[in-house]
Amino acid sequence: QPQFVESGGGLVQPGGSLRLSCAASGFEMDVYAIGWFRQAPGKEREEVSCINSSGFRTEYADSVKGRFTPSRENAKNTVYLQMNSLKPEDTAVYYCAAALGRAYLYWGQGTQVTVSS
Repeated sequence: QPQFVESGGGLVQPGGSLRLSCAASGFEMDVYAIGWFRQAPGKEREEVSCINSSGFRTEYADSVKGRFTPSRENAKNTVYLQMNSLKPEDTAVYYCAAALGRAYLYWGQGTQVTVSS
């Protein structure tokens, strides 16, 4: 069953940093773009960032621009989301997903990020 195994979430104080990881399982991710999403309680899922298959092109939601950076190591079948200057409004469950075109095919199970003092 193709999927991602996510890790790296947790509790962090405002202004802190976390790095999320998604390890692909059951498929080779090097041909897929990877999107990072989040969903806070009572809110719709939001795409916060994406990275193309080679890793040379990235996109960001305005809410995280300048603070979040996606990266990937195709040789390790793993993608990352570096999150700096975290704010309480970044609190959410974060997901990674692999896409071909605009179709997101394989998802991680989600990891909780809580930003609170």
